[in-house]
Amino acid sequence: MNSINRRSLLLAGLGAAGAGALAACSSGSGPGGNALVSPSGSAVAVAERKRARTGRQQKLTLTAAPAMVDLGGGVIPKTWAFDGRTPGKEVRLSVGDTLVAELFNQLPRRTTTSIHWHGIALRNDMDGVPPATQAAVRAGSTFTYKFIADVPGTYFFHPHVGVQLDRGLYAPLIVEDPKESLAYDDDWVVLLDDWVDGVTGTPDEVFAELKQGMGGMEMGASSSPSSSGMEGHDMGDMGGMDMGSDSASPSASASSSGGMSTKFMLMGATSALLGGDAGDVKYPHHLINGRVASDPDVYTSKPGRKVRLRIINAGSDTAYRVALGAHRLTITHTDGFPVQHQEVDALLVAMGERYDVLVTLGDGVFPLVALAEGKDANGLALVRTGAGSKPSATVRPKELGGMMMTASQLRSADEVRLRSATTDVTHQIKLTGGMEKYNWAINGTPFDMNDPGAHPIVVREGQRVRLDFVNDSDMWHPMHLHGHTYQIGDFGPRKDTAIVLPKKKLSVFFDADNPGQWMLHCHNAYHGEAGMMANLAYRD
Repeated sequence: MNSINRRSLLLAGLGAAGAGALAACSSGSGPGGNALVSPSGSAVAVAERKRARTGRQQKLTLTAAPAMVDLGGGVIPKTWAFDGRTPGKEVRLSVGDTLVAELFNQLPRRTTTSIHWHGIALRNDMDGVPPATQAAVRAGSTFTYKFIADVPGTYFFHPHVGVQLDRGLYAPLIVEDPKESLAYDDDWVVLLDDWVDGVTGTPDEVFAELKQGMGGMEMGASSSPSSSGMEGHDMGDMGGMDMGSDSASPSASASSSGGMSTKFMLMGATSALLGGDAGDVKYPHHLINGRVASDPDVYTSKPGRKVRLRIINAGSDTAYRVALGAHRLTITHTDGFPVQHQEVDALLVAMGERYDVLVTLGDGVFPLVALAEGKDANGLALVRTGAGSKPSATVRPKELGGMMMTASQLRSADEVRLRSATTDVTHQIKLTGGMEKYNWAINGTPFDMNDPGAHPIVVREGQRVRLDFVNDSDMWHPMHLHGHTYQIGDFGPRKDTAIVLPKKKLSVFFDADNPGQWMLHCHNAYHGEAGMMANLAYRD
């Protein structure tokens, strides 16, 4: 579809019916002139009919609007939120239930929005990605999302327009399994976020500054990630925490701003665990469940209780190293799918990732710390099971420097491991760009919002697909695939978001069993918006 017609449709502010028309028009053509599957086409409907369902519906309304939110400690910024709260209200349903969610857009200044149901393998026209799968929901309008959630797990939802993820528009979504085999007493959702909105500026202001790039700044030449001695994700026991500031990454080695504004750009954020540059945005606060570290969320329980923590990173530029003081954590799931259980001291959770862990609580007051990896800042929540004093906001339990297993060291549970199959198609996904020009892209081509069907990564239904992520950049990227879960290597975990380290390669596999057009992108909100996004599209 040509960009003139697309813009006309978007400006018309079409509702649900118009969104379907837009999706149908956006099918485009892949290599060889073959049409791509439309998000609202017959193949999508056929796949939806195959999903196991209970027949139950859960209905909710979500109003996206400006709000003053209380983050604790006297921090009450103006932001955008669902129904006046951040995080939004938790949504829970059972496997096979149908979610019917009506979005009311009451955002200011004719701002459009959408909802993406992160990690859910749902029908394509409900994925919430304008302009690829629907028209953006214009201010003053509504859109109803309706889909079957047929895979249990820990998920969340957020907009997929601009850098709205870095506002307060997000909430957890839990799909429960009535046949759950895990034994535990309680269930606690732990939602992590890096926060700037309404405190030092807005995400749009952050992005405007980042887009200036760092051209003209002095760049160091000794920032090769190979100097860390780490290969891929296999970092093993980290020992101590590497939070030094002597790395010559682009952020760290800028000797002067050359007149460029650096109100939001963070200098010197480095992490050996992430292969160098840890992130590039100054966040005044890091939140756990919507609370600042000086006034934390408190989870109250009893000694000896076994708790399932569902840890979600809803941040935009920050990976978190998570630990519970005086406890070990047993990893049971990542991105909704079970893994062979592993006991660790700490976890590394990238933007968009989720981890479920079990922990048996001791007696006292314990800090749950989300250390902003490489940024020397943290979020904090408390677990209280008995008497004890509140720790300081900057507490660093020793577990943060203890044993950690990263994703490629985990192994998929037998029941969800992909069957052995010959790979039908392999796509190389080069992650390109850098901070100098802020020109993030996939395979050297930034995503074109005016023509989402251009340059597709083409697959066919029924194929076993291999994606080779090759990170040609000097920064790490959490790569997220919509509508599917992939497996890391032959035996690794099933995930929809995984860290790809600088100058490294990560191979993943998935079965092309959910027709449509799906975004594949970096879940650093600013990298994705700059262009590190592509359309993984099924061909008819």
